[in-house]
Amino acid sequence: MTQTPFSTSVPHLAVGLSNIWKSFPGVIANAGVELRVESGTIHALLGEKGAGKSTLMNVLAGVYRPDQGDLKIHGHSHQFRNPSDALAAGIGMVHQEFRLIPSFSVAENVVLGSASSVLRTRQVQSEVSEIAERFGLKVDPSQPLWQLSMGERQKVEILKILWRDAQVLILDEPTTVLTPSEVDELGEILRKMADDGRSIIFISHKLHEVSGICDEATVLRQGKTVASSLSMESTDQSELAQLMVGTSASVATRPEPVTPGPPLLELRGLTALGDRGLEAFSNLTFQVNSAEIVGIAGVAGNGQRELADVIAGLRPSTAGSLLMGGAEITSASPQLRFKSGLAYIPADRLGVGLAPRLSITDNAILRVYRQQRRGPFILAERALSYCKDIVNRFGVRSGDLDGPIAALSGGNLQRLLVGRELDGQPSVVVASQPTRGLDVQGVKAIQELLIEQRNSGAAVIMISEDLDELLAIADRLLVMEGGVIRGEFDPRTASRHEVGMAMLSDGQVASQA
Repeated sequence: MTQTPFSTSVPHLAVGLSNIWKSFPGVIANAGVELRVESGTIHALLGEKGAGKSTLMNVLAGVYRPDQGDLKIHGHSHQFRNPSDALAAGIGMVHQEFRLIPSFSVAENVVLGSASSVLRTRQVQSEVSEIAERFGLKVDPSQPLWQLSMGERQKVEILKILWRDAQVLILDEPTTVLTPSEVDELGEILRKMADDGRSIIFISHKLHEVSGICDEATVLRQGKTVASSLSMESTDQSELAQLMVGTSASVATRPEPVTPGPPLLELRGLTALGDRGLEAFSNLTFQVNSAEIVGIAGVAGNGQRELADVIAGLRPSTAGSLLMGGAEITSASPQLRFKSGLAYIPADRLGVGLAPRLSITDNAILRVYRQQRRGPFILAERALSYCKDIVNRFGVRSGDLDGPIAALSGGNLQRLLVGRELDGQPSVVVASQPTRGLDVQGVKAIQELLIEQRNSGAAVIMISEDLDELLAIADRLLVMEGGVIRGEFDPRTASRHEVGMAMLSDGQVASQA
């Protein structure tokens, strides 16, 4: 990533959190946390899942009230009763879990809850379009949200904060769906905001981004501040990782090269439509071999989501054919595909992969519930035993297994989903954004599970907007842009720049395989 210049003028303290305590039944989330963010700076907030980052930011954003501690914004003490109070004080937050209404348009979601939401449709769309263009977050203001990919929805969340002109912006993993060039562009945008006097709290697990974008960093571990206001000019990524997890953790170790086996998944001229009735991708032809991880790189909205849906049988194709293990499955049902050895890890873990109203045990047995029943009734003890096995083998941290799945943290939700899908030794694994939003340790754990599948002979197709992740663990890399394959690369020799250019190739096909 291109290093950006650091601010030289710091007027005063924008955010001062002192001795913040916040607990929930059985859990102390924040234990005397300290955070100081200067005006005109970009401040990184780092820590593992469960370190207390989200709780602290929810205190700052007015979602939670602290049990104890002082909160000052631009030198003035505040006690926020709700997020509206925080927004009135100039605090805006993009939450990790999207807070959008699928049936509303992009523009309606952006202005929802403000006085301007009663403006005429054209006026709202014009305003949103202008801001989107200004900050390079190009989306169609009139498009219904349900038609957008997860990455595009994240852009809408960012637009909501920019539209409200917050002076203190909390951005939680804002670069997940951006190319390297777009990350650099976002860094420049944030720098302009900081130079204009705004303060940005930047939460990311990509330490190279933190080093390239941020001025200072605060690190939390187990609810406590272990490092405060570290200068990024004098701190390296290894030190940050060690502060976060007590060891120099990063990504999984690159798998040793092996000779791939026969093709287990084959796409032959595959074409499919998106939610708006337009072609999402066309004439895709490639194969994924046994003992191989094929990475699919690309900016969100270029057909990756639809591709995963078609392979899983959740969306029909309009042309071409799909084979698994040499057998035609183009028209096969999802159930038949799963029985044939397909595992699917969707990008939307709570919307598609898991059922938030069901218990942890019920979610764990979704693929095998027919084996856990007698007649119409689920055998409770057998189902619970199966769930315990998944939880133990895949490191899911959970209390009551009969409790709601929504009570689990994002990392544990993903571990349960991945564990459920990988149980039974699948022959083909489709993993879409499998590490999105996870901490350093969670990312490494999921990556290692996928590498284990590859080493056991499975064909793994990994769709991710995290280019560094794909370059680190994929055996072969394909780039999708505009619904077609724009390039094929060897991740061991390809550079981030040349792959990033293929992601924005606009019709120029690249190859380095």
